[in-house]
Amino acid sequence: MSDTKILLDESEIPTHWYNVVADMPIRPAPPLGPDGRPLGPEALAAIFPMALIEQEMSTERWISIPEPVREIYRLWRPSPLCRARRLEQTLGTPARIYYKYEGISPAGSHKPNTAVAQAYYNKQAGITRLATETGAGQWGSALALAGQMFGIEVRVYMVKVSFHQKPYRRSMMQTWGAEVLASPTDITESGRKALAQDPESPGSLGLAISEAVEEAASREDTNYSLGSVLNHVLLHQTVIGLEAKKQFEKVGDYPDIIYAPCGGGSNFGGAAFPFFADKAAGKEVRLVAVEPASCPTLTRGHFAYDYGDTAGLTPLMHMYTLGHDFMPPSIHAGGLRYHGDSVLVSQLYHDGLVDAVAVPQIATFEAGVTFSRCEGIIPAPESNHAIRACIDDALKCKETGEPKTLFFNLSGHGHFDMAAYDKYFSGELEDYDYPEQAIKAALHNLPKLASAG
Repeated sequence: MSDTKILLDESEIPTHWYNVVADMPIRPAPPLGPDGRPLGPEALAAIFPMALIEQEMSTERWISIPEPVREIYRLWRPSPLCRARRLEQTLGTPARIYYKYEGISPAGSHKPNTAVAQAYYNKQAGITRLATETGAGQWGSALALAGQMFGIEVRVYMVKVSFHQKPYRRSMMQTWGAEVLASPTDITESGRKALAQDPESPGSLGLAISEAVEEAASREDTNYSLGSVLNHVLLHQTVIGLEAKKQFEKVGDYPDIIYAPCGGGSNFGGAAFPFFADKAAGKEVRLVAVEPASCPTLTRGHFAYDYGDTAGLTPLMHMYTLGHDFMPPSIHAGGLRYHGDSVLVSQLYHDGLVDAVAVPQIATFEAGVTFSRCEGIIPAPESNHAIRACIDDALKCKETGEPKTLFFNLSGHGHFDMAAYDKYFSGELEDYDYPEQAIKAALHNLPKLASAG
């Protein structure tokens, strides 16, 4: 039997990130200001260092990874590519199933891949504080870790429902020196407005972003840091797919289908974009973004210009959106509770170059438990979405007899999500398909220049 884990040496950590924009047949539309005009780099300089702004707007295929960033990556990278043989046997499928395990990072997810890079560039620019938001807590944990590495203060606005659902994520952030606040708070204008409308507001990523952006824009020593959606974030995450390509080469295999959870897009972009380079060159490979049925941004959203946050403080981005004031239900995959999607993922989906599926909550936990009982790792609720879609296709292979190669990004472990598993085991979890009427109501409030979509 060949290896279960396909490993790389530390010397094989990528030296460059891959920028998918270079291979996109139709490049994404630019961000717009409130006047409807494209934004230049100077408009973003109030909250981002220039190095990240340049990456945000770059069309170069390869962008060098600074050595201090690669040095910290060595704490956990390269991450293993694993063959899920026990899962294959349990399913009785002829498919070969592989997963990239990003849960080995100190923060337990893929998020430090960009957190370390963002902290580095902010440190280089003389910034001493970062403000950010977090949903499930993975991003806040990652940035707290990265801030500690570079001596930067971090304040995290954590979506209130996750703040209470996941107290140990909060503890992780505090262990790494970050201050964590339940969003909405009463210390920002955005938070106070939300609390006035609904004192019991569960919060949302869009609202937490508003609070963090508002703080960053009002303080010279503070920049804003985002864990997904933006081009430079997806760029940094491509270390996942770049390593995976080397690992598949080692065993003489190549995926037919790639799956990753998709909320804002960094998870999916990180795993899938390096393979899109091959697709653009003519290779057959299917790239599948997997989202919750309760927050179906790609599969049921509208391709339009919209704000990235609830209060309308961010630039307008051309993306699939459910409307910036969409309030998603309090599902346990908190990292996927976002109203919009990366402009890169959105453009590729719009052009039919990547696929998307939406899966219900209970089925994702069922898939996660099946995987755990076979492979041992308890996955994060977000990762369970990719596992669900992969298992579904593996079972189709069982019916057809096709020995396809299936690959998913196991983006994090679920050790701090056991309360959600408890609810699954006790039958308390619910499936929630967001009503079409509610989606239409949220889309009604899109910025009026949305005719561009």
